[in-house]
Amino acid sequence: MSDAMRGASVRDLERLREIEVAAGVRFLDVGMPEIAADEPFSVEELDAYRTGGRCLVVGEPALAYVIWDLVDGAAHIEQVSVHPDGARRGLGRAMIDRVQADTGLALTLTTFRDVAWNAPYYARIGFRTLEPAEVTPGLAAIRAHEAALGLDRWPRVCMRRPISDQH
Repeated sequence: MSDAMRGASVRDLERLREIEVAAGVRFLDVGMPEIAADEPFSVEELDAYRTGGRCLVVGEPALAYVIWDLVDGAAHIEQVSVHPDGARRGLGRAMIDRVQADTGLALTLTTFRDVAWNAPYYARIGFRTLEPAEVTPGLAAIRAHEAALGLDRWPRVCMRRPISDQH
């Protein structure tokens, strides 16, 4: 097995769904069974990120992945998931750092404020929570979509990591 980072291939796509499901199980431990049971991205959705050059994986077979969009001039981390077999090895951070290095852009994301491996983790790797006045139109649209999906049952925040804060 290798921990090399690479662009996703077609053969990875079903595995990425498995990674997201396995990583999501942790939400059971914090009283968020709806999040744990959330359906992962479809193969078609993941393939759109792959063909757009916006999907990195670590490992062969894959242990972790990140996908991102361009939102208001920043690389918006849409999903980062690490399989429990690859947890606590810095894979998530390495992929996030690579997205920033490859794009040369600030990073944004939306996440759960009070889940240890969400907002507190991202704060440790250079993200800061945005004040309401700092939320860009694209991030506001993402948050509105998340609210419509019921994610606001738990506090969520928008976060940003400037280019100068690469780690």
